[in-house]
Amino acid sequence: MASKGTGTAFSRKSYRLTSDAEKSRVTGVVHEKLLDDYLHRIFSSTDRAPTAATSRKLLNFQNLPEHLDQLLHVDEEAEEEEESQGQVEGRLGPSTVVLDHTGGFEGLLLVDDDLLGVIGHSNFGTIRSTTCVYKGKWIYEVLISSQGLMQIGWCTINCRFNQEEGVGDTHNSYAYDGNRVRKWNVTTTNYGKAWAAGDIVSCLIDLDEGTLSFCLNGVSLGTAFENLSRGLGMAYFPAISLSFKESVAFNFGSRPLRYPVVGYRPLQDPPSADLVRAQELLGCFQAVLSVELDPMEGRLVEKESSEWQLQGQPTVLLTLAHIFHRFAPLLRKVYLVEAVLMSFLLGVVEAGTPTQAQSVVHQVLDLLWLFMEDYEVQDCLKQLMMSLLRLYRFSPIVPDLGLQIRYLRLTIAILSHEKSRKFLLSHVLFDVLRSVVFFYIKSPLRVEEAGLQELIPTTWWPHRSSREGKESKEVKDETSEERLRRRAYERGCQRLKKRIEVVEELQVQILKLLLNNQDDNGGEASRYIFLTKFRKFLQENASGRGNMPMLCPPEYMVCFLHRLISALRYYWDEYKALNPCATFSEEAYIPPQVFYNGKVDYFDLQRLGGLLSHLRKTLKDDLASKANILIDPLELQAATMDDLDEDEEPAPAAAQRPMQALAMGGALPLPRPSWLSSPTLGRANRFLSTAAVSLMTPRRPLSTSEKVKVRTLSVEQRTREDIEGSQWNEGLLVGRPPEEPEQPLTENSLLEVLDGAIMMYNLSVHQQLGKMVGVSDDVNEYAMALRDTEDKLRRCPKRRKDILAELTKSQKVFSEKLDHLSRRLAWVHATVYSQEKMQDIYWLLRVCLRTIEHGDRTGPLFAFMPEFYLSVAINSYSALKNYFGPVHSMEELPGYEETLTRLAAILAKHFADTRIVGTDIRDSLMQALASYVCYPNSLRAVERIPEEQRIAMVRSLLAPYEQRPWAQTNWILVRLWRGCGFGYRYTRLPHLLKTKPEDANLPSLQKPCPSTLLQQHMADLLREGPDVAPSFLNSVLNQLNWAFSEFIGMIQEIQQAAERLERNFVDSRQLKVCATCFDLSVSLLRVLEMTITLVPEIFLDWAQPTSEMLLRRLAQLLNQVLNRVTAERNLFDRVVTLRLPGLESVDHYPILVAVTGILVRLLVHGPASGTERATSVLLADPCFQLRSICYLLGQPEPPTPGTTLPAPDQKRFSLQSYTDYISVEELAQVEQMLAHLTSASAQAAAASLPTSEEDLCPICYAHPISAVFQPCGHKSCKACINQHLMNNKDCFFCKATIVSVEDWDKAASASATSSAA
Repeated sequence: MASKGTGTAFSRKSYRLTSDAEKSRVTGVVHEKLLDDYLHRIFSSTDRAPTAATSRKLLNFQNLPEHLDQLLHVDEEAEEEEESQGQVEGRLGPSTVVLDHTGGFEGLLLVDDDLLGVIGHSNFGTIRSTTCVYKGKWIYEVLISSQGLMQIGWCTINCRFNQEEGVGDTHNSYAYDGNRVRKWNVTTTNYGKAWAAGDIVSCLIDLDEGTLSFCLNGVSLGTAFENLSRGLGMAYFPAISLSFKESVAFNFGSRPLRYPVVGYRPLQDPPSADLVRAQELLGCFQAVLSVELDPMEGRLVEKESSEWQLQGQPTVLLTLAHIFHRFAPLLRKVYLVEAVLMSFLLGVVEAGTPTQAQSVVHQVLDLLWLFMEDYEVQDCLKQLMMSLLRLYRFSPIVPDLGLQIRYLRLTIAILSHEKSRKFLLSHVLFDVLRSVVFFYIKSPLRVEEAGLQELIPTTWWPHRSSREGKESKEVKDETSEERLRRRAYERGCQRLKKRIEVVEELQVQILKLLLNNQDDNGGEASRYIFLTKFRKFLQENASGRGNMPMLCPPEYMVCFLHRLISALRYYWDEYKALNPCATFSEEAYIPPQVFYNGKVDYFDLQRLGGLLSHLRKTLKDDLASKANILIDPLELQAATMDDLDEDEEPAPAAAQRPMQALAMGGALPLPRPSWLSSPTLGRANRFLSTAAVSLMTPRRPLSTSEKVKVRTLSVEQRTREDIEGSQWNEGLLVGRPPEEPEQPLTENSLLEVLDGAIMMYNLSVHQQLGKMVGVSDDVNEYAMALRDTEDKLRRCPKRRKDILAELTKSQKVFSEKLDHLSRRLAWVHATVYSQEKMQDIYWLLRVCLRTIEHGDRTGPLFAFMPEFYLSVAINSYSALKNYFGPVHSMEELPGYEETLTRLAAILAKHFADTRIVGTDIRDSLMQALASYVCYPNSLRAVERIPEEQRIAMVRSLLAPYEQRPWAQTNWILVRLWRGCGFGYRYTRLPHLLKTKPEDANLPSLQKPCPSTLLQQHMADLLREGPDVAPSFLNSVLNQLNWAFSEFIGMIQEIQQAAERLERNFVDSRQLKVCATCFDLSVSLLRVLEMTITLVPEIFLDWAQPTSEMLLRRLAQLLNQVLNRVTAERNLFDRVVTLRLPGLESVDHYPILVAVTGILVRLLVHGPASGTERATSVLLADPCFQLRSICYLLGQPEPPTPGTTLPAPDQKRFSLQSYTDYISVEELAQVEQMLAHLTSASAQAAAASLPTSEEDLCPICYAHPISAVFQPCGHKSCKACINQHLMNNKDCFFCKATIVSVEDWDKAASASATSSAA
């Protein structure tokens, strides 16, 4: 075994402990006197005075073992005490204290393999330890991994717990709860401080005095309980109760206590004798590193440890062999690794520069690998990294972050050692440890202890939310005092940021070491080991979303993502510097062939086109023609069957499959990894682990006619060649489509890291970014409360001292809370929302946009792209827009407008892309487009995309509403119109501002930003063909009929429930659906208003075959809406008067102004001929009531023709009451419309002739018969048959297929009959 670290490599076998026969030959290497001096210098006891050279015994390698035995001798009493640890007075139970997972628990809990960590998996599970105490002073520590609901303390064996009552809820059980900051013993009172994830709680019990207390991070919280029950049968167990998903780790003494308390003994005794021996041997080892033999001069030379080098001198090697012969077994014990080796290495890191510390650590690791057996070194390194991670995670935040920097520097020094790094990567960092913790900087819950008061002495907070999407209220200009406070606060934030950046840079260095691909001497490079582990890490988090304890916490993911991006871009640009043909990281993207060539496993994640097996079946011809990839039919069939099989694959089929692959000429698949058989992965993952396609690596250039057979490789099966490729193998990029450039972007392995980073963002990073905005929201809420309190103080009379005292007290509470939150907000901005973090998210957004654009060029193969690429593009834009303000603005980013335009083009093209089949992603695209057209900047970006793309987008929006999610489509069209419609310029619902001003902020609306360009495209398309406008408008009218009918039906149910005498609650869901139906009705009316405004001839030009029918349908629906809403003391009025929560948007104004806008466009703005037609159709509808039109202006009855309108009744609804939202010109148009309808109605009444019932349409009984159906001869009015033929071709009466419809006139028909006779 050879050392691969720095320095000279030596064979361990050459330097084993020599036999007696060999010793004499070896001791002759140096002078006997020099050897004696050297050995006495190395093996002198640290607690004994040095003996004179004349009186000491001559030391050589023959008697060194005896001397070492004496040196390491421990008193017999200490030995006996250590051997009888289980029989200590005051303690009962095993000497090794763990959690009692066999009988001492209640509820469902997940216990770690070491029986020291526990995760709650039920409502309120409880578990206790295996050892109890009845006398003396005892202590144990609990490492808080999550800050939720837990009760930690002590209980007796007679305590009985359940899913509702835990430790502290029964007699003789006592607990501290840092989540609610209380102590518990049947009753509860305030106690202690709030804990946070990363804190350490010390639980102390003094059974001599009968007291119980707790410490938090070494600081005493005071005595919690006194007069504990003691005596016969009373013994106390450490115990904890914790709710679902909460987790902790116990330290009963198996590791050194982080915060020992004088006089208190850990429940598990430390290995005292071994600790003394280990410290002695460490002293000897340190002496070796500080002394050098000079055989030429015959003397010892003192040297710095960082300058010491292993020169291959037999004397030094044998000396070290003797040390490690005794030291190696000790270094496998957890306690000794942390107490001895860890302390030594941390001292090395603190004593010198990073370069010097790294040199010493490398020397130590070289010697460990040289003189210890492999399994011993591996155990030692595993324990060392576990201890290091635990120390980093549970260290308190100090002002200079010195503790975190110290542990990270040691981590870097260890991982810089090649052989150690590869072992840790392969077996520890992702397999045993949650190593992502190393990239996390925890947020301090208590800013005082973190030193933020000194770092940020002056606090400040913004006075308004300037996040896009929320309406900002105007405030007064910033005063000079506020400006000084803000600048002082910003300087403090910069100081904090600089300190955090030091930690972040160290974390990036760790990832740079893990991504090193030049250390492939005698084995696989670190980067490819990292890729394997990283992919499995992603799989666990992608496939285990329902199993929360197994997931990496999202706050860790956020930090890990940013550090990974920094390291990735470093290596990407470094490769570009060496290879000019490559691209810079600023132009990075994932080539589309990665998604379909099977080289990267995407687990069970959904593709844009559906399941992978389905895509390989349906697109196999496209794969062959565009990417030269062939699918093996036999394996494809096997994959499909595996996908359909709900149960585990039968053993015979599994055994036959390798032979089938071999018969086809493919490679024999490797054994299936055990982690792929996990039941948590689900059936969708199973077919991926089989060979859906087979790989035969070509050894020569491929001609255009040759096809490549590719097979999916599991993560463990891949080699460096499978990823990076070779001379005639493109590796990860095999199957390049003709649209892609031949030159590689960068190293293929970096492409896979980038792909994983994008997946990480989708898994949990975006969710966490949104969650952390809560701190900023809290600041805004408290700032608003403080301002309100200060206003009340100014307005409060001086004589009301009681009120003044209460207000002053509230002001103080709010100010203190704001001081705390503003400092915490500074920490969040530095670690999560800094300018650099914003640029990372922006870079990911641009990578996704370029990836989607390149994938789109491949035509049908675009369906292979995983859905999360589109999701990340949408969500990252949302995060940049909403989460990083007000400190940073997306508009400051380079290429902002270009990025907005590219995203707009993607949303416009793909929201109706038939290649995308997933319902969720299609909805996300539609919602993103709806949000995009809501804001001026992004709407302008939509207008900047190429004209053909804009027209295609509008064409998709105008498709008939049936069989698709029409509500979002309609909402997009409404947003393009808002600001142009009748009374449609409001940003807050006007009726709320009039009736309940305090609720006006509830339904937040955006400022109108209509797009005349997209409206023009809509008008052009509606005029384009004979079928576009009728099919679209018919579907809109159908949906309006449905939505308004549903709304009326629901308010009837609500009214009935409200009128019942018994107490009855209306379901909130029913209220929400009712409000939604109302909003849909309003938005559909607005789309009709827009259509009539842009293309009035669709309704008014009766030369078009469907115009009359559409106009009659429209008039019918408008009359129905008006009659339902304007009737006196009707159902609508009563429900509006109730002002039920959830129905705030339901009122007369929104729906009546929409209807009024349509009527004004038809009856006032249209040409004379069109106005006449619209008037006649409206008056001919049997539901028309002139009173409903009068209602709009607050008039109970129609005015007499020629008289002026009286003033409206103040108690009635009237458009004249909303002059802030309806212009004088618009009101004049309504009055003109009312006068016109009044006159026309009077004329129509005078000219109308009575019609017999026989001549009325048998369908509607409103219009005379005017059409006859051929060939059956049945009759109806034209309106009914035209509307019917839009959706059905069968006769109303006989169900015969209607071939044609002819005009029918009764008089003409009668004369024709008589002449025939």
